[in-house]
Amino acid sequence: MLQFKEEGIYFPAADLYIDPWKPVSRAVITHGHSDHARPEMGSYLCHTLTKEIIKHRLGPEIAVQTLDYNEPLHINGATLSFHPAGHIIGSAQVRLEYKGEVWVVTGDYKLLNDGVSTPYEPITCHSFITESTFGLPVYQFKPCASIYEAINHWCAQNAKEGYNSVLIGYALGKAQNILANLDPELGVPLLHGAVFNMNEALARSGQLFPGEWLTPETPADRLKNTVVVAPQSVLGTPWLRKLQPYRIAVCSGWMALRGPRRRLSVDKGFALSDHCDFEQLNTAIKATGAQHIYVTHGYQAVYSRWLREQYGLNAVELTTHFENNEEAITGEDQKTPE
Repeated sequence: MLQFKEEGIYFPAADLYIDPWKPVSRAVITHGHSDHARPEMGSYLCHTLTKEIIKHRLGPEIAVQTLDYNEPLHINGATLSFHPAGHIIGSAQVRLEYKGEVWVVTGDYKLLNDGVSTPYEPITCHSFITESTFGLPVYQFKPCASIYEAINHWCAQNAKEGYNSVLIGYALGKAQNILANLDPELGVPLLHGAVFNMNEALARSGQLFPGEWLTPETPADRLKNTVVVAPQSVLGTPWLRKLQPYRIAVCSGWMALRGPRRRLSVDKGFALSDHCDFEQLNTAIKATGAQHIYVTHGYQAVYSRWLREQYGLNAVELTTHFENNEEAITGEDQKTPE
């Protein structure tokens, strides 16, 4: 029912592409991360909460149509609808139905409730397209609430010892999860410009998060025993100097292993992920009842073989241009651990 073409994942019955990586006339977008929402499409269809995100990233002039979750769109005898993916704000699985056959394209997703994104909902289907960012048994993530508690404890201890706390997380998704769950007793956090600007875009959709923009004009007394939220691009740059003395922590699913933290030379790692771990992937796939599984970016070769051998599913690798940039540390961190 779907075709995998040079431009991306194509649904011929409705003449549209899902998260295309080359310019097409009609693009359906699962969420606002840059590897799924690319420029130069003729028009965009996305969830209501994703609209301001992609307009911020791709330009206010783009043509955007929106749907809410569980709102059907009928095109040429086919039906398309969005369903919560639990990945970030506005993230959606795309359910496609034509002549009684149902496919689901997840984009990126997770089953753990982060307290910010609309929680994931399983959808029964015949064919299921899944990512495999953390598709190895070594990746086992704790509930988000326990990680937020650990982050707050770490920041409070740093403040007692006279250090600023720099929390590294992607500007869309991870940063908002951190901000929404910071202990107010830690004070109003300071934000890197990329995080501040994304929060401004989210505010236009009614999604509000605490924080003040950290600029060259920020008073010196604000740079004392405070919490700063910034993207990974600041690591090793002069931008950090003004925050001394500080301790720095990376919030990423890759922090489940010690190697990535050592390579980044940071003080702390929190395994806070916007993706499924190994057991979440297994749970999600079994809940769909699908017999045909298409495994995309991540450990697709290893994980598709696991699904064939353990569950007898028709699981195959699907080559796409999606990346793991939401969790980006280095390409080395996506290798199979020894």
